[in-house]
Amino acid sequence: MHSILKTSFAAIVAAGVATSAAAEGHSLSGELRIISDMSNPAPRAVMEKLAADFDAMHPELTVDLTIVDREAWKTQIRNALSANPPDVVNWYAATRMSPYVDAGLFMDVSDLWEDPAMADLASTKGAMTLDGKQWGVPYTYYQWGVYYRKDIYEELGLAEPTTWEEELANCQAILDSGRKCYTIGSKFLWTAGGWFDYINSRTNGYDFHIQLANGEVPWTDDRVRQTFANWRQLIDMGAFIDDHQSYSWQEAMPFMVDGEAAAYLMGNFSVAAFRDGGLTDDQLDFYQFPTINPDVAPAEDAPTDTFHIASGAQNVDAAKAFLLYVTSPEVQSEINNGDNLGQLPVNAQASVSDDKFIQEGFEMLSNNATGGIMQFFDRDFPAEMASVGMEGLQEFMVFPDNLEDILTRLEETRQRVY
Repeated sequence: MHSILKTSFAAIVAAGVATSAAAEGHSLSGELRIISDMSNPAPRAVMEKLAADFDAMHPELTVDLTIVDREAWKTQIRNALSANPPDVVNWYAATRMSPYVDAGLFMDVSDLWEDPAMADLASTKGAMTLDGKQWGVPYTYYQWGVYYRKDIYEELGLAEPTTWEEELANCQAILDSGRKCYTIGSKFLWTAGGWFDYINSRTNGYDFHIQLANGEVPWTDDRVRQTFANWRQLIDMGAFIDDHQSYSWQEAMPFMVDGEAAAYLMGNFSVAAFRDGGLTDDQLDFYQFPTINPDVAPAEDAPTDTFHIASGAQNVDAAKAFLLYVTSPEVQSEINNGDNLGQLPVNAQASVSDDKFIQEGFEMLSNNATGGIMQFFDRDFPAEMASVGMEGLQEFMVFPDNLEDILTRLEETRQRVY
């Protein structure tokens, strides 16, 4: 892999990355301090190899890598960025960046995004943008979509839906066959957030969804009510499994594995669990969430993990060079393949794992997510708003008649939080 990575960086330098010290004719030197939350075994191995290979490419540079527990990092990052900050850190895209952008702890790296090499990351640029500036780079993401029992659809003569009308018609046919349309486990709330993300963005568009996430739109707005009205069509049909509030997302999987439900709106991480449950790739397939409002372009949930440069970084040249290195097509191909992260590369020129679901996700996000990339409800919305919001979404799925009380409560929370 060393030769691949060296070639990758050489290609970047040859292309003339103006912001990289290497491109300016002098070598990187000193110390590059990185704190990473890639603590699970496969990501940790990826991060350690990235650091070691980047170090080896620059004889006068020493890369000092510290890996911290992923959950612990969520409470440690602010202190780490404030006192003796490292040069580079891991974090998340979109609204999850805003506390550190607002506090002046992340460096503006818009200059990196002006380089032609970054054009192949265009679909993720919005997720890295706040106040018209870019504050980091992505290094991996994964798609959400509707995973479904292809054999059941074939048995019932159903095609993958592309419109809401087709989705409703398919659902009715599935219900008539004695099955539920969708499994879901909403015990831990976030799964309901996925349904809201999709129905709201398909009803009102990406920009509206992000305005809502940013606290700029009241929850009592008629456009939000229309989202819930569309969602309620499925709830009133009985589309979802019963008592879903008592199941985790994993505990809801057997309903689909056993054929009692036909589909699951979920992230691509579910595929391994479906396969472990006994579904074959001939039985399992995936489609993009259908169009509701034809006047809005489709946005997709694709949670994105990121690298950022601390505003107090001491070795900015090396930090920028590292970010460009990580996003190059060769490195993206390597770190996201099935033996490593097993997710999607953010660079459109990267090679993609031959796993059919990763291929389908890459095609969708590279070519058909023209509305934008959402980070998921509990990343796009501030923490307190997300918590209260997801409680309300779960309650709506169980007690849809409570909608007015739910919207009032969410609106009170919005006015307090923002």
